[in-house]
Amino acid sequence: MERFFFNTAGPIIPEDHYKIPLIGRLDWDEIQSLIRTKRYFVLHAPRQTGKTSTLLAIMEEINKSDQYISVYSNIEGAQAARNNVERGMAEVARAIASDAEFYLDDYLVKNILKEISDEQIKPEGLISELLMRWSKKSKLPIVLLLDEVDALIGDTLISLLRQLRAGYTKRPKGFPLSIILCGVRDVRDYRITRESGEIITGGSAFNIKAKSLRMGNFSEDETRHLILQHTKETGQQFDEEIFPNLWEDTKGQPWLVNALGHQMIWEDKSARDRNIKIDIHRYFAARERLIQSRATHLDQLADKLKEERVKRVIEPLLEGEQTELNIPLDDILYNVDIGLIVRKPNINISNKIYQEIIPRELVASTQETMIQNSTWYIKDNNSLDMKKLIAAFQQFFRENSESWVERFDYKEAGPQLLMQAFLQRVINGGGRLNREYGLGRKRTDLLIEWPLDPTQSPEKGLYGTLQRVVIELKILRGKLSTELITALEQSCEYGDKAGADEVHILFFDRNKNRSWDDKIWHKIEKHKERVVDVWGC
Repeated sequence: MERFFFNTAGPIIPEDHYKIPLIGRLDWDEIQSLIRTKRYFVLHAPRQTGKTSTLLAIMEEINKSDQYISVYSNIEGAQAARNNVERGMAEVARAIASDAEFYLDDYLVKNILKEISDEQIKPEGLISELLMRWSKKSKLPIVLLLDEVDALIGDTLISLLRQLRAGYTKRPKGFPLSIILCGVRDVRDYRITRESGEIITGGSAFNIKAKSLRMGNFSEDETRHLILQHTKETGQQFDEEIFPNLWEDTKGQPWLVNALGHQMIWEDKSARDRNIKIDIHRYFAARERLIQSRATHLDQLADKLKEERVKRVIEPLLEGEQTELNIPLDDILYNVDIGLIVRKPNINISNKIYQEIIPRELVASTQETMIQNSTWYIKDNNSLDMKKLIAAFQQFFRENSESWVERFDYKEAGPQLLMQAFLQRVINGGGRLNREYGLGRKRTDLLIEWPLDPTQSPEKGLYGTLQRVVIELKILRGKLSTELITALEQSCEYGDKAGADEVHILFFDRNKNRSWDDKIWHKIEKHKERVVDVWGC
C-alpha cells in the first residue's frame, strides 16, 4: 500500500501527502523577528498555494517553544453574516474559542466567551474584549493566526479590523503579542462596502500593519523535487523531458503541480502499474485532461475573469496591444496577488496552463454553439486543409462577427477570441491548440498540432508525426504594407522555433467604414525561405 499521494484539496496532511517543507517556503527568520517585536502583519497568497498548511506549520513551530502560545483560526464562516456585525462577531469569536480548544486542548477562551455572552457585551467590542481577557489570563504571550479574513464582507470586516486595531496598544499583556491576518489579498485590497454605500479600504481600517508577506509558488527545483518524491516512494520513473514542460506549464503553482502529478500517476489508469515509465506523451495527455476537467481551482480562476479589476488587466493581455501605462497599478497588483499574472520580466499570464484556460473559458459557450466539424477540413492524408479552414473562418467572421463579438465580456479582444473559439471547435478532441500572447506583443501566436495518425488525440498525448501550423493574429492599426514587414519577421521566427510546416498571418481590420469586400482577402508572401499565407478579415 502506497503511503503518499499528491494533494489536490485542502491543507497538507504530512503523513499522507508528497510535500515541500512548509516553513521553508517563507523567510522564517523574518516571521520570527516580526513576532518577537510584537508586530501585526499580513500573509497572503493565491488560492490553493498552501496558505492554510503553512499557517498550521507556523502554529506548530511556535508552540514547540516555551515563549508563546499560538492558535490558528479559520473565520470564513463569518462571511455569511455580511453586514450583520452581531452575527459576524459572534461567529469570529466562536471560531477562535473552538480552535483554541481543538489545537491547544484549552477551554480558557471558550469559558471567557461564555462570561462575555452572559454580560451582553456589544458586538462592536466582542472580539477586543475576548482577546483582552484571554491575553490577561494566559501564562504566555499569544500569537493569533486568523485565516480567510478577506472572505468577510462589509461592516463585519470593518468591525473586526477596527477591534484588532483598538486593542493593539494593550499588547502583549492585554492583547495578543502578534496577529497574522491571512487571505488571498493584501489588506490594501480589502474593498469594504458598508450598507450605506460608503467604501472603506482595508489599509485605512487596519493601519497598524507592519508588513505584508506574499507566499510564492514552488521554485523549479522544488517542483521537480515534489514529483520525484513519487519515484523515491514507488520506483516509478519520469522522463526527463517532462520537467521543463511541467515548469513552463505551472511555474510552480502548487495546486497545478500536484494536480498534474495526480493526473499522471493515478487518473491514467494504466500508469497505476508503477513499472510503467511516465513519458512526455503521458504528460501531455495528463495536461489535457486537467485543462478539460474544470476542477474547482480552475472554476475559481474562471470566475475571477468576471471581475472588472481582472478584466482591465486580462483583456489587453489577450489583445496584446496596450502597455502597462494604460492599466491602473492597483489593478495590476491585485491580479498579481490572486495569482493570475506575473510582472517580471514582462506582464503576462502566470503560466501556460492559465494561458490555455483563460481564452477557453471566455469563449466556452460560443465554441459549443458553433456548427463546425474537423472532418470538413481533413485531406486524404489526414492533414488539416488550412487554406480551406481559414477561408471558412473568413466567411464565418464576415457573417457573424458583429453579433458574436457583442456576446463577449472581453469585446476588445473579440476577434482574437472568436478565431480561437473557431479553431478550438474544429480541432477539439483531434489536435492541440497552443497560445502565445502577452502585453505589448501586438499579436497573438497560435500553434496547431494535429496528428497525421487518425487514431491519436490529445487525450493520448499526440504520438506519432504531427502537422504543425502557426497562425499569427493581428489587429490592423496602420498601413498594411508597414505592419506586414514586422508580422512576417515575427511569424516566421515563431514558425522556425515551433518547427511549423505552415505559417499563416491573419489581419483583423476593425475600420467600420471599410466594406467587407475590401476587408476579406488572401495573398501569398515569401520571407527568406518560407512561403506565408496572409489573410484579411
